[in-house]
Amino acid sequence: MQNKQIITAFILGAGLGTRLRPLTENTPKPLLEIGGKPIITYVMEHLRAVGVKRFIVNTHHCAKNYTEAFPQNNYQGIPIIFLHEPILLDTAGGIKNIEDLINEDERIIVYNGDIITNMPIELLIRKHFELKTSVTLALRSSGPLLNVNIDKDSFICDMRHVLKNQGAKSCLFAGIYIVEKSFLSRLQSGKVESIVIPLVKMIRENPRSVGGAVIDDGYWHDLGTVEEYDKLKKTGIS
Repeated sequence: MQNKQIITAFILGAGLGTRLRPLTENTPKPLLEIGGKPIITYVMEHLRAVGVKRFIVNTHHCAKNYTEAFPQNNYQGIPIIFLHEPILLDTAGGIKNIEDLINEDERIIVYNGDIITNMPIELLIRKHFELKTSVTLALRSSGPLLNVNIDKDSFICDMRHVLKNQGAKSCLFAGIYIVEKSFLSRLQSGKVESIVIPLVKMIRENPRSVGGAVIDDGYWHDLGTVEEYDKLKKTGIS
């Protein structure tokens, strides 16, 4: 891990948005608007601020809406590669699907396309290189689902209580993480699978293989429900 610059971000945009129906019946969730612009543009601006120079976005539901929203395959001077998934591959499958687009010595930031946050993810980048892990997750100390456990040395020791290891702290997974290209060799092409499954397997094999950065500064919103979306539209982002 010589080059500490992260130039590529993979934005997860292929979900069905079932919890936001009927708003998502004809629109992918990341293209719903907050403050007069699509949710995904907040993601892109956040990533652009930390030096990302290329976006890869996976698509599935209403995929044509993405090309209509970004007809030049570009946002604020940064190129966008849209990669369609005819079969929805979930997070691990989606990441594996972009393997050929990533250089051997590269790492990527993976970012859920349905969150809006200004948390300082440069702290996540710094922690990733400090720990020298294959994967490093951005975490929060509070939130609706504290199901990621971290030990005193900032290594993830459990996810979703699978390993029954409480560690030093229970955290919220913020939906942003850094993945080394080498990690993708652990994933199976075409397999529909959550990223949690290979991460737990890797933690079981090596308790110091997955890192965590607890970042409580800034706001963080998960637009997973109609109620949360409507609330944010009315109150604004803060």
